[in-house]
Amino acid sequence: MYRSHNCGELRVADVNKEITLSGWVQKSRDKGFMIWVDLRDRYGITQLIFDEVRTSTEVMKLAKSLSREYVIQVKGTVIERESKNANLATGEIEVLVTELTILNEAQLPPFTIEDETDGGEDIRMKYRYLDIRRNPVKNSLLFRHKVTQSVRNYLSNLDFCEIETPYLIKSTPEGARDFVVPSRMNPGQFYALPQSPQTFKQLLMVGGMDKYFQIVKCFRDEDLRADRQPEFTQIDCEMSFIEQEDILNVFEGLTRHLLKSIHNIDIDTFPRMTFDEAMRKYGNDKPDIRFGMEFGELNTVAQHKEFAVFNNAELVVGIAVPGAASYTRKEIDGLIDWVKRPQVGALGMVYVKCEADGSFKSSVDKFYDQEDLKKWAEATGANTGDLILVLSGPANKTRAQLSALRMELGNRMGLRKPDEFAPLWVVDFPLLEWDEDSSRFHAMHHPFTSPKKEDMHLLDTDPGKVRANAYDLVLNGNEIGGGSIRIHDKETQALMFKHLGFTADQAQEQFGFLMNAFQYGAPPHGGLAFGLDRLTAILGGQETIRDFIAFPKNNSGRDVMIDAPAQIDQAQLEELSLALNIKA
Repeated sequence: MYRSHNCGELRVADVNKEITLSGWVQKSRDKGFMIWVDLRDRYGITQLIFDEVRTSTEVMKLAKSLSREYVIQVKGTVIERESKNANLATGEIEVLVTELTILNEAQLPPFTIEDETDGGEDIRMKYRYLDIRRNPVKNSLLFRHKVTQSVRNYLSNLDFCEIETPYLIKSTPEGARDFVVPSRMNPGQFYALPQSPQTFKQLLMVGGMDKYFQIVKCFRDEDLRADRQPEFTQIDCEMSFIEQEDILNVFEGLTRHLLKSIHNIDIDTFPRMTFDEAMRKYGNDKPDIRFGMEFGELNTVAQHKEFAVFNNAELVVGIAVPGAASYTRKEIDGLIDWVKRPQVGALGMVYVKCEADGSFKSSVDKFYDQEDLKKWAEATGANTGDLILVLSGPANKTRAQLSALRMELGNRMGLRKPDEFAPLWVVDFPLLEWDEDSSRFHAMHHPFTSPKKEDMHLLDTDPGKVRANAYDLVLNGNEIGGGSIRIHDKETQALMFKHLGFTADQAQEQFGFLMNAFQYGAPPHGGLAFGLDRLTAILGGQETIRDFIAFPKNNSGRDVMIDAPAQIDQAQLEELSLALNIKA
């Protein structure tokens, strides 16, 4: 056997035991007559000791040849350390080695395998198998396993059944771009990789499975960022004979279960907020409610003077930054430069200092008197010592800009504490959103989302005002899950396709299998999907998901470790009946 114990297991109670360990050399310290080696595996580090008195000449010679990341096996006796290490779980013991076997030599790694490494992200991604040996990545993957097992246990105990759905499916025109797979046996035809198992889980409800879940890979060919990958994992769920309240209760329960089992945190309430309220108060549909700085709309109190910038704006809106009246002009100018960056896109920013004596000092004092500015303070909830920051312009664009500024200030001021968790349900999303490029409405979620019954009459007259029976679960300013009550009858689904611009023939071609299934007794049903990668990262106190994925892609969608995507040879192309048309 290669080992009797792992490298994180031995304690003082094991002194005098004859043991066998295997692992990687973390580091070696050669004092000539004595050598210490830190041996590492997934479970921890154990210090090995070799000395000229108690260790054979042959073993001492071999020990002197060890280098970082050599894979070795040792046999020896557990002894108590004279100089104990309180920072190490095995720090009270060491192993006096009697036998040493080098299982595999190793080249010097391109970066140090330490918690604080000298390797940049690019080099660590290229050598991801080495990066996984570091505690931050290893522990993130183990944490993901813990979350996943906790989810499975919770849902299984509620009679959810885990069922796999296909990866090779039909391409659909809604949502992000599909990844497509050519079919050799059907020349000129393609499968698509699923963006989600949406239609299949609905068919499982038609099939009477009642409660389904799946921890499933999904694929979307879209632009990437820190919390997005081309392939990602969902906790996908669907339930029959339920209403929205049933689903919200189940997944509030799951979130409570995760926070309690992982962090021993009890969450009493899950506030609910409509989409319109979230946009009005925070400028986005996934607000971080761990801190304030709610928006105050200023049109009625700021558009009556000669300040043309405000008078010509669709929206004038501000936030009160607590305690920031002490900011210097240089600090305020820095914030102005920040919102003027291309990534944010504001043309400028107005500020008002709420001074200690109750007066106001503003960058637009020329246009507004103290009574005007007092009304601004009231509208934004500003108190003495606060700083009011104001943006203006087109409503949607300005809200997005101020939302970005609010989140940036939350980060700078330490208000977004990673060990504090604030869940929120956002409900009543618009069913449809207008797309300027295609000059038609698109489904805000997907074409199977049910409209609110009370808004059905607006589909023909004012489709933009129809609310969806849809909901998102937000945690710490991140959408961790979303879902809806589904359409379960053929007539409503056909009406929805019509408003999305499908002809009857197009709808039948793309989704006929689902509409046909509805003719055989589809139950009322709905569901929700959690983003496992993002959920795990947030529960782990981070917002970047890469360290919680074993082999992630970079921002260009490339796996730099295996160098994918890559070209395929001409013979494969011909076998797949494909010809490339790459423009320079």
